[in-house]
Amino acid sequence: MGMTMAEKILARASGKEKLRPGEFVIAAIDLAMAHDGLGAVIRILGEAGIKKIWDPEKVVSLLDHSTPAPTVQAAEIHKMIENAVNDYNIKNFYGQRAGICHQVLPEKGWVLPGQLIVGTDSHTTTYGALGAAGTGIGFSEMAYVLTTGKLWFMVPETIKFTILGNLPTRVMSKDIILYIAGNYSTTVAQYKSVEFSGPVSDSFSLASRMAMSNMSVEIGAKFGFFSPDEKVVEYLRTRTEKEFDIINTDEDAEYEKEYKVDISTLEPQIAIPYAVDNVKPVSEVAGVRLNQAVLGGCTNGRLEDLKIAAEIMQSRKVKSHVRMLVVPASAEVYKEAIKEGIIYTLIDSGAVILNPSCGICYGSHMGLLASGESCIASINRNFKGRMGSPESRVYLASPATVAASAIEGMITDPREY
Repeated sequence: MGMTMAEKILARASGKEKLRPGEFVIAAIDLAMAHDGLGAVIRILGEAGIKKIWDPEKVVSLLDHSTPAPTVQAAEIHKMIENAVNDYNIKNFYGQRAGICHQVLPEKGWVLPGQLIVGTDSHTTTYGALGAAGTGIGFSEMAYVLTTGKLWFMVPETIKFTILGNLPTRVMSKDIILYIAGNYSTTVAQYKSVEFSGPVSDSFSLASRMAMSNMSVEIGAKFGFFSPDEKVVEYLRTRTEKEFDIINTDEDAEYEKEYKVDISTLEPQIAIPYAVDNVKPVSEVAGVRLNQAVLGGCTNGRLEDLKIAAEIMQSRKVKSHVRMLVVPASAEVYKEAIKEGIIYTLIDSGAVILNPSCGICYGSHMGLLASGESCIASINRNFKGRMGSPESRVYLASPATVAASAIEGMITDPREY
């Protein structure tokens, strides 16, 4: 019996020849990522008297959640982190200049196929788009990783989603993952590895794959894989000189379950408040009046996302009662969008461009909603109070749907554009 991607990566990391679901292993970590949460990790290390970490070269850190610092408390945490990265000799520190962690790490060539990566953020599953086993862990677990370079794992079962059909006009990978969440629930993959496959998945750009891997945690997944292919290889050749091996699931590997998802007639999807799996086709939600529209973040703030929005918004204006906020996923994306005239188009349409940051997505600062307000956003969560007042409402959608809705001032089917 062959092995899945998750089983192969955990076997290699734990020095085993073969693993089966349900086994427990102690695995060597290839890369550890910590954002602003490094502050909490540092406190734990300090309380334990840990002066050195296992391998500073395998640790990447940046500030993306509360940047620029919105409070004195946040500023103090940033100061502590900046001092600590020197004390612990963490040289791979990007501060708040580079952008959001899940875009920056692949851009900088840190994420490689076959790696086992842990991060102080639940959406570390994003790295599965490049064939890496990425997963989020807590601060205490990260303190243990930084001390030992290892962490225990239970080998997860793997479920497979085969995406079939032809992608309809103005339907994006975000619509597919929302449909999967709505159709199969947010617990369908609880502590399981997910593999997305099929001709549609193979045709996706890395950006589209990253959106789905990012949100695989929203259906409970431990890992969210796409099979690394030539697109991944070509991308990494421009990002790193490090060697890597392509790891794919064996043909005779055993899946816990397999689901076939035909998207040929799929409408753009909307997750309505207050759950990611409370999903309806746009035709059933169209007309809901909006106060705010948010494009960007770690799920859909990549160049192709901004480009599709600019295409829709070209020579059109955001409705006067709507605040349109755009968050490029990284400084690199931001600069490229400027070069291509995308940022000009968005600003000319009435959008406000914010710095690459997570602040708007999880409601720490920037773009907070007042009571009774509604927002459509290309982010990954719409929990009660996620983006401000607990009496506000957040609708999740693709960049195309966000752009069309901003123009109309209400939830709108982007296929009309």
